[in-house]
Amino acid sequence: MSPTIAVVAHRKKTLGAGLDRLRVLISEQDVGDLLWYEVPKSRKAPKKVRRALKEGAELVFVWGGDGMVQRCSDVLAGSGVPMAILPAGTGNLFAGNLGIPADLEEAVRIGFEGRRERLDLGVVNGEHFAVMAGAGFEAEMIADADGQAKRRLGKMSYVKAAVRHVGGPLVPMRIKIDGETWFDGDASCLLLGNVGTIAGGIEAFDDARPDDGWLEVGVSTAQGPVQWARVLGRMATGRSEDSPLVRITRARKVSARFGRPLLYELDGGEREATDRLKARAVPGGLTVCLP
Repeated sequence: MSPTIAVVAHRKKTLGAGLDRLRVLISEQDVGDLLWYEVPKSRKAPKKVRRALKEGAELVFVWGGDGMVQRCSDVLAGSGVPMAILPAGTGNLFAGNLGIPADLEEAVRIGFEGRRERLDLGVVNGEHFAVMAGAGFEAEMIADADGQAKRRLGKMSYVKAAVRHVGGPLVPMRIKIDGETWFDGDASCLLLGNVGTIAGGIEAFDDARPDDGWLEVGVSTAQGPVQWARVLGRMATGRSEDSPLVRITRARKVSARFGRPLLYELDGGEREATDRLKARAVPGGLTVCLP
């Protein structure tokens, strides 16, 4: 029996010769039913993935950026059904960390012929993420780097947004790691990572692996342009944890309370402000097609 294949695509994202070409490439393979869903925004994707699973999809191609991957992985988590990533977004950090190229023909080939690995996810406030989650400075920067600017300026849009937010006040944070208080003080940013490279191509967590069963945790006390320049410079040239303005560890579970509600983000998608986060690692939560 030929497998049932699903495509869940963000129709505003582009890759190669587009979705028509994707349909041709899939039709050239030995497939049974092809379930095809297009959505105008990533938050509409979970409903389509649930429908695809109900219809018996045995492989799900996800066309879009990290936001699409995040929304789809939230549904696929624990299902055992593999995800094949077609990196058609402005931010493709998960695909980049995994070595999946922004090349349509090759990404489709990896979907059908690549090895299938179970990779970790994280969960924050009940929602899965694949790359990173953050609260404070980093989340405000991402919320500020809107879609149009990202398309036009790429990484520079994050730099411009960062410059606007570096002067923000420090916020009281109390962070528990696996039940024990690890940080209690004023900070500008809390970051949780499943992979090493984050927005803007910054290597934030040098030892992160998406298959080690752990979440990386970082907190920064940097404030103002001079201190942030020092932190980012250290990340670019050495190891993040060598900066006196950064603390880094790893955890199975993380809980954080903030002195005031902070915006937070998952894989580049902003969420409403909250004064507490609960996070945990989900070892082997998502099956992914890899080169």
